[in-house]
Amino acid sequence: MSVDDISPSMQNYLKVIWGLQEWSDVPVSNSAIAEAAGVRLSTVSDALRKLSDLELIGHARYGNVTLTELGRQHAVAMIRRHRLLETFLVRVLDYEWDEVHAEADRLEHAVSDGLIDRVDRVLGYPSRDPHGDPIPGADGRVHRPDAVILAEAPAPCRVRVERISDSDNEMLQYFASRGLVVDAELEVLPGEPYSETVTVRVAGSAAPVSLGAAAAASVWVARDPRP
Repeated sequence: MSVDDISPSMQNYLKVIWGLQEWSDVPVSNSAIAEAAGVRLSTVSDALRKLSDLELIGHARYGNVTLTELGRQHAVAMIRRHRLLETFLVRVLDYEWDEVHAEADRLEHAVSDGLIDRVDRVLGYPSRDPHGDPIPGADGRVHRPDAVILAEAPAPCRVRVERISDSDNEMLQYFASRGLVVDAELEVLPGEPYSETVTVRVAGSAAPVSLGAAAAASVWVARDPRP
């Protein structure tokens, strides 16, 4: 059974499950899937039963959802399609990075793996999509960068942006307007006492940027080795 043998709805659920565990060690629950997919818990339960019947998921202790090896292969195949399409839309068709997620969601179910392989070749085999998410290789391997959320970076320090969540388009637009994009170099500054904000200065900019808790939790960074 290939990934194209299952319905687009099932493909989407596999992507959601993968996405919930890619950048977090928190076990994947039915309620987390429902929230991420924007559907009712009862709808998720029905879908998970179908995925279980197809041997694409299993249930660990306390009802947490896990991907089987076959489920992982199919999820990674869909993630690969999605992220290569996002990259193609930005690099070739001049889309903005906040426009591509929904377009890739629509296109990924209609393309073949052969077309995706050609897109990969034309783009020069990119390792990351426009938001910094790793693009799986054709062999299914995924390299996750060694990064932490910005909210956890100690101040003061210098960091490089590795990944930015694409779950909020307006937030992406705000980040772009402040130069806070993938590969940007930041100086994390001491914040106000008893405040949840994180203050950074983007390299090349004089004005600091204060980010609330949600924004600071949407940016993943790696420590800059320079002093």
